[in-house]
Order: sequence, then C-alpha cells, then structure tokens
Amino acid sequence: MTIKGACGGLVLSLVMGSSVFAQYATDAFRYSEINQTGTARFQALGGNHTALGGDAATISGNPAGLGFYNRSEFSLSPSLSNINTESQYIGNTTSANKSNFNVSNASLIITSKPDFQRKWKRSSFGISYSRQQSLQNSFRYSGVNNKSAYVDQVVQDADRVGWSDKDYDDEFYDNMQTVRYVDHAYYNLQMIYPTKFISTTEGSGAPYARDDSDKVSNQSGQFDATGANTQWTLAYAGNYNDKLYVGGSVGFNRIKYSYTNSFEDSFVNPTVFRSSVKGENLTVTGNGVNATFGIIYKFSPVIQIGGALTSPTFMRIRETFNQYVTADYINGSIRNDQGQDVGPTIEMVSLVPNDFEYSITSPLRGSAGLTYFFKDKGFITGSLEYVGYGAMRARTKFNSDDALNKEFNDDNKTEIQDTYKSGVNVRVGGEYRAGLFRGRLGIAYLSDPYLHTDGVDRSKLLLSAGVGVRSNRFFADISGTLNTYKSAYTPYVLNNAADYSSVNISNRAVNVVLSVGTFF
Repeated sequence: MTIKGACGGLVLSLVMGSSVFAQYATDAFRYSEINQTGTARFQALGGNHTALGGDAATISGNPAGLGFYNRSEFSLSPSLSNINTESQYIGNTTSANKSNFNVSNASLIITSKPDFQRKWKRSSFGISYSRQQSLQNSFRYSGVNNKSAYVDQVVQDADRVGWSDKDYDDEFYDNMQTVRYVDHAYYNLQMIYPTKFISTTEGSGAPYARDDSDKVSNQSGQFDATGANTQWTLAYAGNYNDKLYVGGSVGFNRIKYSYTNSFEDSFVNPTVFRSSVKGENLTVTGNGVNATFGIIYKFSPVIQIGGALTSPTFMRIRETFNQYVTADYINGSIRNDQGQDVGPTIEMVSLVPNDFEYSITSPLRGSAGLTYFFKDKGFITGSLEYVGYGAMRARTKFNSDDALNKEFNDDNKTEIQDTYKSGVNVRVGGEYRAGLFRGRLGIAYLSDPYLHTDGVDRSKLLLSAGVGVRSNRFFADISGTLNTYKSAYTPYVLNNAADYSSVNISNRAVNVVLSVGTFF
C-alpha cells in the first residue's frame, strides 16, 4: 500500500524529480481492482458470473446471462461490510476495524414474451446499480524507533534539493503559515536548519541537520479511508434456440474516495521539540465508462460454457490534496547570542492545497468459465479471469506546461510497467437445491498483481457461503464472504534502508449481503 504525499505533493516534483508523479500509478491500481460483486447468490458462489445465467449479477458480469430469463424481475441487495486490520511495526502489534452499511446491488430486468416460431426465442433488458469496489480501510500502528524519525527524511530531501535559507524564506506565504513543500514546513518550524555558509547574499544551505538526532522516538500513525467505486449498467441479451446466449452492456462508473493519514514522532527526553506530526488528507471524485460483451453456450442440459470480455474503464479523476506539519517546541530551547528565545512562534504550518485532474485507463478483463448441472439437484461452476494490470495508464493535460504533462504521463507508464503484472484469478462455487431451499459455497483466489513482492504476498483468498429460498413469485438469499490478504505501508524512506521500517498489515474483510426479489 502506498499513500499519496510521501514526498510532499505533486508540485514538489518540479524540484525533486519524478517520484511524486509515480505515485499516481498506485491510484490507477486502487481504482481498478475488483474483488467480488453482485447479488448474495453470486457472491456466495465465489463471485462467478461467467458461465451462469438467470441472476441480476450477470448485468455487470456476463450480460449474456440475461438471455436465460423468462420472467421480469426486480431485486435489491443491501450489505454490511467490516474490515479488521492487524499492523506490525517495529515489533509492536496494533488493531483497528471499520464497518459500513451499503447497497451492493439493485436491479430491474424486463423480459420479452417468447416467440416459439423463431430461433431467437426471447430477449431481456436489464439495468442495475452495483458496488464494484469498497474503498474503505483503516489501520493503526506504533513502535519505538531508536534509529530515525520522519524529520530525517525531510533533512535528506532538503539536502537533495539544495536550497539556501534565503530560497526558503522567499517561498513563505500568509505570514509564514502556508508553504508549498514539506521541507519548507519543517524549515519554518525550525525543525531543520542549514549548516554550511554559502555567501553573504545567499546565506546558508545544505547540508541540513536537525536537533536531538540521537533521541529515541515513540512513533505512531493512523490511516482512515472511506468511499466506493459504483456502477450503473445497461445490458441487453438474446436467446438463440435455447442454446446460444449473447449479451452486451455499457457501464457508467462513479468514484468517491477520501482518506486522512497522520504520523507522529514523540521524542524521549527531548531538548528542543517534544513531538511533531505530519498529516494529510485526500478527496477524490471521478466518472468512467466501460463496455462488456459476453456469450454462454449450452452444450447439453448439464454442461454450459461462457466467456466475457470487459473493456478498460476510461475514468476522469479530480482530487484535492492537503498537508500540514505541527511541532511542539520547548520554550527557551533555541536562543541567540543575547540569550533571547528565537524559536518558532507558530505550532502548525499548512501546505498550499493541491487540486489536480487526470485520467485513468483501467485494465482489460477477460473471463472464461464452465458450469456442470446435477439435473435438478444443483450445479458446480468455475471460471478463470485475466486482468491486464500492466496496461493501466494514468495521464493528464491539467498542467499548462506540455512538457510537465508529458513527464507525468511517461513516468506513470514506466512506474506501472515496473510495478504491476497481468494476473489470473480463479473462482469456484457450487449450489445445492432441495425444493425451495438453496445452499451455496464458493472460493476465489486473486493472484498477486505486483512484480516485486518485497517479501509480502499480496494475493487474496476469498471464502464464501450462503443460503436462500426461491418460489414462483419471490426469492431471498443471504451470503457471507471472508477476504484475507496482506499489505504493507512505509511511513517514510531514507537513503539507508536499515534506518527505517515498514508496517506489515494483515487484512480481514467480511461482507454480508442480503438479496430479496420478486418475479413479475
């Protein structure tokens, strides 16, 4: 997991290279990953949409499945999700959890009357609202660090930029309480200072230093995110001779996402600063469009196969990114030659808000599956999904400088290709039928999309189960899915990898879906 702002905002790339641009590759992946969607029935089956029909989930999965309908239907699927995280940082374990109530799926399917005199027997039109991704997250971490603090990264960044103290002074705004870059905030709070005299006119400059570099720090951080990627889908499908089912759909996506992220250093036995906090928040909205084409072919009453191809989603993203830095100064600890306190007179410095617009192209997706029916006793179904993460793109035309736009586009293309790879996901599920009763089990394995794991396996395992009842006029299903996976987050980085640590996170997400519907 990478959090935006690790180097201080997009505009900092003007003086510190392309590292910030590359962070948008992470955004492209965040808004492209899909775990499990649909109604309670299909989620209980491991998220299998490819070779099954007769369910509202096929509208945004494999639209050919609408061709199986011989009656119209309306359904609603509310859900409750909970994510629990266990974070390990410098030998300490911290837990957090977050819950959310939402609508997983809502759909209306209108079916035409069958024409028994023609090969094309019937067709169906469907419209659905579905929650494609849950973007909620929460984790906490803490630990005692005797090697470094966040301000050490700032010192190294300031050395890399090489500005003088006069350069820093020229960049202050609003009575020195608003700056453009993170290192400027720490300089303004006097947490970093130059150590080398340059000239009478330029003042002093790199290398920079900080006080209490030998002090131990009690470090802690917290991250909270909310949001979702939702989709309205219009689909149409036809049934040819009860053998071949063909369908297509158009999806209109809506992304809403926000997070708050903070990191605190609390120094043990300090002489100048008791503590410091680096905080940030991000708000994102976006819209996108995609298309899906699918087929299902029934070889016999007991065997059918299916396939679906979903185009990349073309999304336009708008975001606002804010950062701030606080410092708790010990009064009187910084004095001039006359013994006067010349320490900082303010406790917080904010960075200029960064508004930015860019576009994302999500991966191409393809799936193939097979279903075997045990006559009227149930079935087993499985599918393979291809997701081309390496072909994601993040581009912009937002900057007035075309060269800067090109740099953004090229850097993100390179970063995506160096970070992500295409993946193949496996889903298997089965349903048992006994009169009105239905029982279901499912499992899904989502492969690790990262080229370099750094010792963390980011594959996901989803276990699901559910039950339901179905009559001639009404149905009700309930399912539960457990999603377990690993992730990592690095609060800051230094030139020497031995001087900083990462947070290793064990994620456990549970999603419960209730679907109710009626035929008419």
